[in-house]
Amino acid sequence: MARYQVTHQTRYQYSQMVSLSQQLLHVEPRALAWQRVLASNLHILPRPTQQHEQHDPFGNPCIRLELAQPHQTLVIAAEMQIEVLSRPQPDLEASTPWQDVMAACRYSGRAQPHLDMLVFRQESPHVHIKHDFAHYAADCFPPGRPLLAGAQALMEKIHDEFTFDAEATHIGTPLMEVLTSKRGVCQDYAHLMIACLRSLGLPARYVSGYLLTRPPPGQPRLVGADASHAWVSVWCPQIGWVDFDPTNRVIPDCQHITLAWGRDFSDVSPLRGVIIGGGAHTLEVEVTVMPLDEALAEAEAMLL
Repeated sequence: MARYQVTHQTRYQYSQMVSLSQQLLHVEPRALAWQRVLASNLHILPRPTQQHEQHDPFGNPCIRLELAQPHQTLVIAAEMQIEVLSRPQPDLEASTPWQDVMAACRYSGRAQPHLDMLVFRQESPHVHIKHDFAHYAADCFPPGRPLLAGAQALMEKIHDEFTFDAEATHIGTPLMEVLTSKRGVCQDYAHLMIACLRSLGLPARYVSGYLLTRPPPGQPRLVGADASHAWVSVWCPQIGWVDFDPTNRVIPDCQHITLAWGRDFSDVSPLRGVIIGGGAHTLEVEVTVMPLDEALAEAEAMLL
């Protein structure tokens, strides 16, 4: 078991006045069998004219905001305390052969036992199905290989062959360009792995969240130096969804905090919406993930 304190602050500064802003927020982690939200606070400036809590089509908690007063700055700060339990790890070699899963998830027009999985094997705004992606993953999925063993091999292949480069891509960079350059960030790694799996006819979803990062020995943790993280979840009959983190070549456990999941990043963006006015803008995002005992010790020290 691990307990964390997470702060996630987003700040928009506009060059001109915004007269109306409507936003959809995904900033509260999901309550799961292995994850409990101990505390959650949201601070918004300016104060919203309307604020509604709800769940999106994928079951993620979300908040709809409307700011009808003129403003040039929007600050949204989420503070949360999360408890994460260790998850039982399945026997990857004992999972269903990948071709059987592909056949089970193929739409036939008849009664479909896994109909809810079809949305995660179709194209989505940031993930397209192409032969190039299937070809890249082909050596990880020879005939008869267990699905989860193949997913692990694909995770390891992407990690080993790609270079993490925060300057190489942006949210609009096509996945084919990522595949060619073999450079990107966790979002690109996740989108690419999902594209490979879906191109083989396998359901896969995008998971957003946070990951505890450790500063170098002897150096303090830098507040705001962390970032949101992304990984992949693969569906297997009889087992359910199993997570894989191609950026770090690990199967997520206590060190991963799950925020939301969807078809790709566009479904779970922390902040997405429309505005009237505003002109040009600058965006600053600060994320800090700390073990809860360290956070409480720091807060106590500041009071002394």
